[in-house]
Amino acid sequence: MLALKILVAGGFGVGKTTLVGAVSEIRPLRTEERLTEAGREVDDLDGVERKSTTTVAMDFGRITIREGLAVYLFGTPGQDRFWFLWDELAQGALGAVVLADTRRLTDCFPAVDFFEHRGIPFVVAVNRFAGTREFRPEEVARALDLDAGTPVLLCDARHRASGKEVLINLVEHAGRVHAARLLADVSPVG
Repeated sequence: MLALKILVAGGFGVGKTTLVGAVSEIRPLRTEERLTEAGREVDDLDGVERKSTTTVAMDFGRITIREGLAVYLFGTPGQDRFWFLWDELAQGALGAVVLADTRRLTDCFPAVDFFEHRGIPFVVAVNRFAGTREFRPEEVARALDLDAGTPVLLCDARHRASGKEVLINLVEHAGRVHAARLLADVSPVG
């Protein structure tokens, strides 16, 4: 079986667990724990005050594309104290989805930096939360200072169709990036 590995990353409370759960065909593995009073002193809950649990290791889901081809989804923990797990989770990844919340856009900077520095193709998916101001994708790309060509999409992490559209865009983008790298490696130096 051929398996593609995709990471779902972003800041605390942005909807990574929700996205993995919405698109997975299997009951997702979740490593969530209840937020404690001690954690409230460490985690910035502005904008996500009603959040009661947090991912402490990863989320895992699967999508079968066709017989012999599957996509494995790994949702990363959002708090910086768990970022040491990202390097291991990123090994062998085709690409990543960086979920963004426009109320806390700076929270996705570490994920953008992580994937840019490792050369892992990624898309930014702006998770639309009710009652938040809408921004055009090009405004988000400019605010995040993304490299030209990095896709920015609008999504609703709760809905399977929206999540699948994000994943399709990521696979297409990653394919273009990897093909360009292969061509650059075999191009004669003039």
